[in-house]
Amino acid sequence: MKKRLHKRLLIPVLAVAIFFGGTAFKSEFFEIAKQIEIFTTVFKELNMNYVDDTNPGDLMDTAIKSMLNDLDPYTNYYNEQDVEASRINNSGDYTGIGANVLTLKDKLVIVEPYKGYAADKAGLKAGDEIIKVDNVVVADFKDDAGNLLQGGAGSEVTVTYVRQGKTDTATIKREAVEINAVPHFSMIDDETGYIVLRKFTRKASSETISAVRALKNQGAKQLILDLRGNPGGLLTEAVNVTNIFVPKNQLVVTTKSKVKKYNKTYYTQKDPVDTEIPVVVLIDGSSASASEIVSGALQDLDRAVVIGARSFGKGLVQRPKPLIYGTQIKVTISRYYTPSGRCIQALDYWNRDENGKATRTKRENYNAFKTKKGRTVYDGGGIQPDLELEASKQSPITNAILAENLIFKYATDYYYNHPEPADITQFELTDAEFNSFKNFLRSNNFNFETKAEKAFAEAFLIAKEEKIGTAIDSDYEDLLNALNSYKNQAIDANKTEILALLSDEIVKRYFYREGLYTYYKATNPEIQKGKEILNSSSNYNGYLD
Repeated sequence: MKKRLHKRLLIPVLAVAIFFGGTAFKSEFFEIAKQIEIFTTVFKELNMNYVDDTNPGDLMDTAIKSMLNDLDPYTNYYNEQDVEASRINNSGDYTGIGANVLTLKDKLVIVEPYKGYAADKAGLKAGDEIIKVDNVVVADFKDDAGNLLQGGAGSEVTVTYVRQGKTDTATIKREAVEINAVPHFSMIDDETGYIVLRKFTRKASSETISAVRALKNQGAKQLILDLRGNPGGLLTEAVNVTNIFVPKNQLVVTTKSKVKKYNKTYYTQKDPVDTEIPVVVLIDGSSASASEIVSGALQDLDRAVVIGARSFGKGLVQRPKPLIYGTQIKVTISRYYTPSGRCIQALDYWNRDENGKATRTKRENYNAFKTKKGRTVYDGGGIQPDLELEASKQSPITNAILAENLIFKYATDYYYNHPEPADITQFELTDAEFNSFKNFLRSNNFNFETKAEKAFAEAFLIAKEEKIGTAIDSDYEDLLNALNSYKNQAIDANKTEILALLSDEIVKRYFYREGLYTYYKATNPEIQKGKEILNSSSNYNGYLD
């Protein structure tokens, strides 16, 4: 172990010497070299003298990740497996079972089998809990168990899974999986085309261009571009997607950094597909990064009407830096700014509050900017839609339900206890089914702590320390009862929002994601509102003038 340790220590020590010698003893670099030397010494003493056996790799991994945790959630260290996962994420292609899988501590949960791919052909369904992959028990596997499902095309893997309390096995033949950046495009009516752009992979702009041209050939005179739930991806693809609708040499996004070479401006490079066709862009709180570049640029250039809810506000730019032994670090190097000058980033991770949480700009401190035609838009993080819809927002209680996967779990139970709906476009959950869902929440011990509840609990602890707790015991109990009553009412108050999420998940169980988009076109309020705006040129132009 000591020989391996000496080898590990030799590289950073030499690096320090070279680095230290090449910086002409500048004070800022001297401090870096000093801290590296201190850390190296601590690391050596720990591994050589600690009372129990230590694992140098695990210690270093913890040290690196703890250091990065003080920065922002996007500056990350990647081991060799993580690097490969990142490559797959950006390309949209990989070899595996063809399913979206959630990795939990003791199982892998099938979130969505892709229609026609290996997992689907083997009979796996959303909600199936994989507890064993070949001879490996998932609960005993220390690394990312999701990697067990990947392998060469044509190779087989046998999974043991639990479905509705019963254990079964399935043998799956792995295959190449192509995940489309544009999973769906179609006509909503005779004149309105609908395009779903799910992620900004390397094929995002080419697939979007193909969709636009195909829809125009089918008679589309106006378009709805759906960026809801799109987490972003490649910056260049965001520029190229914007370029579809705006002329060549148009500023799309600017990056600003403390390092001069990272200060860049990105302009459209190609001839557009169509600069005149009316466009509505749909965004929500999960539209982030590249989605915000596209929606923000089209808004600033008065090229599209943006509707929905304020986007996520992920305006920090990362760049991967290769390290030794196939590892990598992704470092935040700059911030995104829209053509009008608005910063997309919502949270300030450097100036945290007294509890160590990132701060958000208050509404009264928002700054005003002007679009190309002189419309006023504001910063504050994320993209504020031209038309904000309540249907696009998610309440705290809904977020709490989603965080515990209770929408997903209820949809699984519903699927196995109800026949397939006869007409997807007419599917609707009843009041009785909403009450059934509320009972499901209770049976799963659903409870969520409001910010007020947490603050009151902390205040009550302080009161007890100051020995005045007994004097306010009854008042505190009344307060908790009032809060619990509010939480019960909050579920009813958000009935429409909750039923919509339940319906979406249930429809996907029966008709896959392709069916979900058909359902959206018939029932989704954001799409219906977008179509309404597009169908009236005066209404559409009213948002842009």
